[in-house]
Amino acid sequence: MSTDCKGKNSWPELVGQKGKVAEETIQRENPLVNAIVVDKDSVVTADFRCDRVWVRVDKSGIVVFTPIIG
Repeated sequence: MSTDCKGKNSWPELVGQKGKVAEETIQRENPLVNAIVVDKDSVVTADFRCDRVWVRVDKSGIVVFTPIIG
């Protein structure tokens, strides 16, 4: 994915990790974003923002999709 957003914008290595760990990792690796942990089936706003990363987790709190800026 190519964006004009600054810093790291994708974290495929976090799939399978705990949501809280992913949130902390994302915000440490790109301090310009706010990582938000949500249920994998949650409906979220579709607007694109360079300062947001949805971290989608299953009912056990494990990341199930690659977190990306958006």
